[in-house]
Amino acid sequence: MAEHLIIHTGDKAERYATLLPQLSALVEAETDSIANMANIAACLWETFHFWWVGFYRVMGEELVLGPFQGPLACTRIRKGRGVCGTAWAEARTIVVPDVEQFPGHIACSSASRSEIVVPILRDGVVVGVLDVDSEHLATFDETDAMWLERIAALIAPIF
Repeated sequence: MAEHLIIHTGDKAERYATLLPQLSALVEAETDSIANMANIAACLWETFHFWWVGFYRVMGEELVLGPFQGPLACTRIRKGRGVCGTAWAEARTIVVPDVEQFPGHIACSSASRSEIVVPILRDGVVVGVLDVDSEHLATFDETDAMWLERIAALIAPIF
């Protein structure tokens, strides 16, 4: 892919379908997980113009902020706390149409209105999460969940 991102102008599924092989080429060519997380966050942010896109890494009993695109973020999140901590604790993707309705939501940014968090699993263990926020309500759906889970699977082996 070499520093050139091709962005499809079609619907959401078409944009993900165009993006996935490019991300695959990126991670195949790079063994450093931080570099891969940074490029994946940048590509998702540039393709979809989400409010915030980033990674948290499991470190002990907390998620610790990794590479991201967007405004200032929470640095540490306890297991089971907020959307990210819940996705970690339950090892499942969580789609939140309205963050104000999610019990225990952590408001890192008051501009965030909807969110999706995808666990990154290696050998059945959550090693991190991919977190994506939107400033609009109900931005994320099953299409996002399916494609973001595929993206999380790309980075899992070297996370």
